[in-house]
Amino acid sequence: MTHTLQAYATYLPAWRLSPASTGARSTRVVASFDEDSTTMAVEAAGALLSTLGPGTPVPSLHFATTSPAYLDKTNAVAVHAALGLDETAFAVDVAGSGRSAFAALRGALTDGGLAVAADVRVGKPGSTDERSGGDGAAALLFGPGPGIARVLARYSLSAEFLDRWREPTSTTGEQWEERFGFERYADLIRRAARETLVAAGVDEADHVVVTSPNAGVTKRAGTLVKGRLSTGGSPIGFSGAADTGLALASVLDVAGPEETILVLSAVDGCDVLLLRTTGHLPARRQRTPVREQLGRGREIPHLTYLAWRGLVERELPRRPEPDRPAGPPSDRAAGWKFGFNGSRCTDCGFVHLPPLRVCRRCGTADAMEPVPGTRLRGTVATHTVDHLAYSPSPPVVVVVADFDGGGRTSLELADPDPEALTVGSRVEPAFRRFFTARGVHNYFWKARPSTGAAPVEGSTT
Repeated sequence: MTHTLQAYATYLPAWRLSPASTGARSTRVVASFDEDSTTMAVEAAGALLSTLGPGTPVPSLHFATTSPAYLDKTNAVAVHAALGLDETAFAVDVAGSGRSAFAALRGALTDGGLAVAADVRVGKPGSTDERSGGDGAAALLFGPGPGIARVLARYSLSAEFLDRWREPTSTTGEQWEERFGFERYADLIRRAARETLVAAGVDEADHVVVTSPNAGVTKRAGTLVKGRLSTGGSPIGFSGAADTGLALASVLDVAGPEETILVLSAVDGCDVLLLRTTGHLPARRQRTPVREQLGRGREIPHLTYLAWRGLVERELPRRPEPDRPAGPPSDRAAGWKFGFNGSRCTDCGFVHLPPLRVCRRCGTADAMEPVPGTRLRGTVATHTVDHLAYSPSPPVVVVVADFDGGGRTSLELADPDPEALTVGSRVEPAFRRFFTARGVHNYFWKARPSTGAAPVEGSTT
């Protein structure tokens, strides 16, 4: 069966490092202290699925990252649970290097599934990695039938040479001298691009995307491939496994129908994908383009950023640290904890968040149906700002939100701006990592100011 690209979406976190603090030419996109590759994958994939609506079949989920939250445990199953996918959907990690993204993409293309790539890139203070990196996520869904783009050809070359590496126990990576890597990659890119275009019977692509952890490749990409270079690397700088997806998405945001896109990823070889867009693309673009997401954001002090990444140690509030989450209670509450599923009384229609067995309105017991709370939007009824609670980034802001269609619950606010928060503010759920205790990550949902995106089915806004 031939699968086509059905939809795409990206996610860029809310925080930015100013060029003045890093010595870079542009701002750096920064994931919050409570974000990791898993939470950002949920954001990108959730945005994609919201454009298609509930019930969209997703037979598999291939999750690529160079910064997995866990080893010896599949991170993709947490993404699977947060998205509320069917338990028969195959969820797997493809982790370790920037090339993991193409492995996930090829897997999703083969079985008509979802490829998600997300990364938190960390560099030594003052390093090129700090200045030119970026945190983000991208999701691509493949499936049968008419899509937004057809795959015309794909091609790969593998090569072993020392260009970029990181020990498994290290937070930051290393890179060999840039010119050596460029010389090796240049030949691979030229050969792979030529073979791909010949196989597809295309003389020149309308859009060319070249991504690589080697800055020399992205700087001189226009000299390596015939065609109009749309982007040399992703718009946010090198973003690890998410780099290729973000770069491709930025082109899909502006490409017209029946145009070809040549995507080349030079990581430990060269992987190529040649796409031709269809007439469905304009109507199925992601709601917020990459460039618009990049233009948003709030500045964060450099010292705070370093503390979030564990590169400096700051004194935290003098409060007891949280205990490690236990397996059995987390399993019993998995529908609420990961899927943010409430319950709706089948007798009176009242919605409960969190889910209950007995209806608060009519008193009927055990007459509930699940309600996917991730699709709901809410209004702040009241809120509090706590400067004493334990948090790596105080203060802690907690809101009580009334969700559309029923349901009231209290949630911590993600990426808080206390001065901008008022009673009546609109909020939406955001999947975050609350804390890590003794090696166990405690994932749950927070509220965040609503992005204003069009509501999906299940919302009355």
